[in-house]
Amino acid sequence: MKKNVSFGHIPRKRFGQNFLEDMSIIDRLVASIAPKANDNMVEIGPGQGALTRPLLEYLDVLNAIELDRDLIPFLRAGLEPEGLTVHEADALKFNFANLMQERPLRVVGNLPYNISTPLIFHLLTYQEKIQDMHFMLQLEVVDRLAAEPNSKAYGRLTVMTQYYCQVFKLFDVPPTAFNPPPKVMSAIVRLKPRTFPLQATDMAVMDKVVRFSFSQRRKTLRNNLKQLLNAEQLDELNQDLKKRPEQLSVEDYVNLSNQIATFTLDDDINKRELSKSRTKNQQSE
Repeated sequence: MKKNVSFGHIPRKRFGQNFLEDMSIIDRLVASIAPKANDNMVEIGPGQGALTRPLLEYLDVLNAIELDRDLIPFLRAGLEPEGLTVHEADALKFNFANLMQERPLRVVGNLPYNISTPLIFHLLTYQEKIQDMHFMLQLEVVDRLAAEPNSKAYGRLTVMTQYYCQVFKLFDVPPTAFNPPPKVMSAIVRLKPRTFPLQATDMAVMDKVVRFSFSQRRKTLRNNLKQLLNAEQLDELNQDLKKRPEQLSVEDYVNLSNQIATFTLDDDINKRELSKSRTKNQQSE
């Protein structure tokens, strides 16, 4: 296995760092991304620049978001003159709108496994201005993103991602491709925002419906949605509430949420949701 040359940085567990070193995997990933000179591309977590360098061979400019301040001087010294701009920031809090020009944004990255799901949800809020996303993720997460109804992997992440994007699992990546090797298999996924997205009339309601529906997978929709709706509202729904959450398609969830959006939701539930949100924000400060 031909490995990429690193500059001796010791991977940090708290940042979930597993540096890609297998050049055959890197070459295959770059071929899948198919970068073009004038692409408006951002790389999340460039690390030691294993993917950054080959991308810059094709791109006029490349933005990169890196949280580890010890890596940034090496990246800037070695690659900024070649068209790289490094943003020292947390991708979970980064305002990607600042990078969106007249051209749509292309996003790539070897994402730390511990932040991959919240980061994908963060990026989906910008989906109208994103051309595509190519990520290295834990295989289990990729399987969830690409899952079909009636499968164990099908869940909230599946529904919300597939609402916004077409999902394509490209290829698996073994632990030996990284330093240090992770304990799990990885995979490359392509997320391509839909040109004609499904239409939820209220995305806040859609998010609630999906979240409550999958809150207890073994229970029926009726049992799970009792947290959101009263008995009279449940009886009005067109969907078969005897089904379990994984039995509904993405389109089913859109139709269900659109009907629920016409209801007046329980104020006590909304207050509890607001309280949870405030508590979470206070804990993160």
